[in-house]
Amino acid sequence: MSESIFELNMQDDGIAVITIDLPGEAQNVLKPEFGEQVGEILEKLSDDISVKGVIIRSGKAGSFIAGADITVLNSVNTAEEAEEIAKTGQRLFTQLEKFKVPIVAAIDGACLGGGLELALACHGRVASDSPKTKLGLPEVQLGLLPGSGGTQRLPRLVGIPSALDMMLTGKQLFPKQAKKLGLVDEIVPAANLMKAATKRLHDLRKDRSKKKPWTYYLSLAGIKELLLEANPLGRNLVFNQARKTVDSKTKGNYPAPHKIIECVEKGYSQGFDAGLAIEAKNFGQLVVTPEAKALISIFFATTELKKDKGVDADVEAVQVDKVGVLGGGLMGSGIAYVSVDKAGKQVRVKDVSSKGINGALNYSWKIISKKMKRRIISPSDARNTMSYLTGSTDYKGFKDCDMVIEAVFEDLELKHQMVKDVEENCSEKTIFATNTSSIPISKIAEGAKRPEQVVGLHYFSPVEKMPLLEIIKTEKTADWVIATCVALGKEQGKTPIVVNDGAGFYVNRILAPYVNEAGILLSEGVAIETLDKAMVKAGFPVGPITLLDEVGIDVATKVAPILQDAFGDRMEPPKAFSKLLDDDRKGRKNNRGFYQYPAKGKKKQVDESVYHVLGVEPGKEVSSAEIAERGILLMANEAARCLNEGIIRSARDGDVGAIFGIGFPPFHGGPFRYMDKRGVATIVDRLKHYQNLYGERFKPADVLVKMKENQESFY
Repeated sequence: MSESIFELNMQDDGIAVITIDLPGEAQNVLKPEFGEQVGEILEKLSDDISVKGVIIRSGKAGSFIAGADITVLNSVNTAEEAEEIAKTGQRLFTQLEKFKVPIVAAIDGACLGGGLELALACHGRVASDSPKTKLGLPEVQLGLLPGSGGTQRLPRLVGIPSALDMMLTGKQLFPKQAKKLGLVDEIVPAANLMKAATKRLHDLRKDRSKKKPWTYYLSLAGIKELLLEANPLGRNLVFNQARKTVDSKTKGNYPAPHKIIECVEKGYSQGFDAGLAIEAKNFGQLVVTPEAKALISIFFATTELKKDKGVDADVEAVQVDKVGVLGGGLMGSGIAYVSVDKAGKQVRVKDVSSKGINGALNYSWKIISKKMKRRIISPSDARNTMSYLTGSTDYKGFKDCDMVIEAVFEDLELKHQMVKDVEENCSEKTIFATNTSSIPISKIAEGAKRPEQVVGLHYFSPVEKMPLLEIIKTEKTADWVIATCVALGKEQGKTPIVVNDGAGFYVNRILAPYVNEAGILLSEGVAIETLDKAMVKAGFPVGPITLLDEVGIDVATKVAPILQDAFGDRMEPPKAFSKLLDDDRKGRKNNRGFYQYPAKGKKKQVDESVYHVLGVEPGKEVSSAEIAERGILLMANEAARCLNEGIIRSARDGDVGAIFGIGFPPFHGGPFRYMDKRGVATIVDRLKHYQNLYGERFKPADVLVKMKENQESFY
């Protein structure tokens, strides 16, 4: 048996403390072999009549149990093997639940997946008020379900609607949210956690556990529970509504949500043990689905990227304490926010007007105050965070900035002036980062005295929500600069990928042919709604026409010529799109685009007048399957070229960049796993099929043709 990660200590008051501490790891994860270790400890405690209660805690500050060890699933070949893994976890937690004395989980830090399932099997739960403490069952994000009793215990603790909401979204709750839901019994400072856990044990021994008084069922919440959960008809309404919501959001692309609903439903209709049985069976079936395999591959890819410095050279990142931001628009404001609130840096914003400065400050305060109102942070924490954010209309306060990030207009002369200003007003060690989405970084670096300290940081809008950071290096960018940007990006809560300089970099380059194809179809008379619905059904978060409105038609039309100049006719945008700017259609930013943007709360509608502007009569019929395949194939084809040309470092980075940057359907695992799954030979054949029908823009990349001949794959 492997070395135990569980340490048992008996206190004088008869309370046994089990401490979990996985050696050599920053976080605790559950492994299948630990069941035997816990079983031995419980057996030992069962024989000791002096034991009055058990506390389970973590030996790692800020981490209870981050979940189960997902690497175990890599060796699973059949649904039956995976089902047995689930049953092993179920048996372990049933042991805890049926133990002779009360067991309390003392939760400090991440309590996720199998960690929360363990806590649910305990008789009580107390949590620290640390911002690192989060509770959730995120298995659905891996295409799986909670397989160790979570689908049965969570609904019985917090109610069916709340449990389904947690499990179907994978959301993670802060301590106060968990307390309000009834997921934990008490929240205390981390220093008082063991004291609170001990008190909770004594309350459980005296049967002082919180039971709902009869008056609760006269309240609105109580009546709702009686109507919706305490009778079969009410439960059916809840489950049917959950299925409708799942279908509307997943478009049938993910099997896990329906399996979760089935587990909860059968657990209530047929009993707890029957619920456990279907949970284990469904878990086993999901593990071997292509959707789960794709989502798990992305989990491993992002885990690897967390340890990746972005360069092969043995260099260390420089400590960044203060960040300068040039431009108080939406991008600059978003960059300032993640630098202050997520990364905890001092930030100085410069804008040409005081209105721009105030806009940037208000942008951050709006987000931070929401967290304060939801009691995620205290008012003093909110004020302290805002104290790190300042602004001015000149370069006063920029001298000690370790990095300056510009987010101004896409104008090369203006950016050259920004480089010059920063080199004059900051230190010789200051990194100059540009947030350009279209201008090659090497051209911007031409205006620098120190081009080795010029780098691209391509954030995606809205910055506080989009997880990707594309770091663009030139031939002259120093390795320490790249490593420093990667480190800062991680602190900002981003998943960074490092790419080589070139027109469109990686993300915009693979996005362009996809959006162009939608534009070509629109120009031929395919309705806007048809195009957007086809791509959403295929798994994209929004359709390509909606995306154009959101990004800005003016921005897209600036990027398009740069890509066409670099790559020729295959990147040529629809000629009719120039008419949109002539009609002052920029998209959502001026409420004039492909869609109308009515008052808040009302559904947006296609602006029918746009067809007249484009000179198009909608009505051409093209199947959703063809629309989706044409768009995805063009994106994948361009991604293959990017890898072959060295724009991206690996297929892994290409998959992560596509999913996190533009919402490539996660259940495919990214464009490279998509090509592997369908087979490179099939991809080449389908591209040639469309090439014969629609022209040279579908010509398969040379690298794909060679891979087909050699029967190769990307992974």
